[in-house]
Order: sequence, then C-alpha cells, then structure tokens
Amino acid sequence: MSTATPLEDRMAAVEAAIADLQRRVPRPAGSWLDQVTGSFKDEPAFDDVLAYGRAARNADRPADGGGP
Repeated sequence: MSTATPLEDRMAAVEAAIADLQRRVPRPAGSWLDQVTGSFKDEPAFDDVLAYGRAARNADRPADGGGP
C-alpha cells in the first residue's frame, strides 16, 4: 500500500509526463535569443515598431535635452 497522498500521486504522474515530453521534443541548438535576433530584419512593420518605441522614450525627455 502506497503512503503517498492522491496529490503526490498526481504530481508524480505530471512529472513523468513532462519528462516524457522533454525526451520526445527536440531542443533547438542555441538560445531563444539567438534564434529571434534578426528574424524581423526584412519586416516593414518592425521599422514602425522601432519608431513608436523611440517616440515613447523621447516623449519623457525634456525638450532642452537637459537632465541627469
């Protein structure tokens, strides 16, 4: 007879399922950042995103360029 609680039994089953999935799914080489870097290079909308981000950052700066 098992001394594990139903919750412990369920957690063990979940952990076993995750381990099985990790064995089945191949992991890509390199980090996720290496895979994403440059992937939007030829996307015209990405230039718009950069411009919006730049405008948002500049909106918080003083007009005279002064500051800390």
